[in-house]
Amino acid sequence: MPQIHDLADVKSINIGTDTRIWQYSVIFEKARIGSNCNICAHTLIENDVIIGNNVTVKSGVFIWDGSRIEDDVFIGPNATFTNDIMPRSKIYPDTFKGITVKKGASIGANATILPGIEIGEYAMIGAGAVVTKDVPDRAVVVGNPAKIIRYITE
Repeated sequence: MPQIHDLADVKSINIGTDTRIWQYSVIFEKARIGSNCNICAHTLIENDVIIGNNVTVKSGVFIWDGSRIEDDVFIGPNATFTNDIMPRSKIYPDTFKGITVKKGASIGANATILPGIEIGEYAMIGAGAVVTKDVPDRAVVVGNPAKIIRYITE
């Protein structure tokens, strides 16, 4: 059974075993979250979101429609996900371009990820980075715009 704080607003029943959801989190009805995840306080996960197993989502993270988070991913506090290439008030696209975060990747605090980006397996996004293009497997990126500074070998 998942552990859901009394002050969380969780509509989804698609939440895996041993997942913890903390206070003031909002989980939409069709969201899917795997097992052994930690969804920290003050988070939001929309309907068309799939989160794998062993994922940590730190406080202040909102994951919007179309995003896919694979197993063993770490998302640092206040990381910003986006899904609308041309956002306008009251004008919505036919489909949203979610973000894909591959297995084992880590996203640092306050990083911003633009719509449609894919972050490769075991990649690492530095704190405060602004990711404007896909990140290859095992790449470490930092800065604005984010640039590769090295690769992780293990």
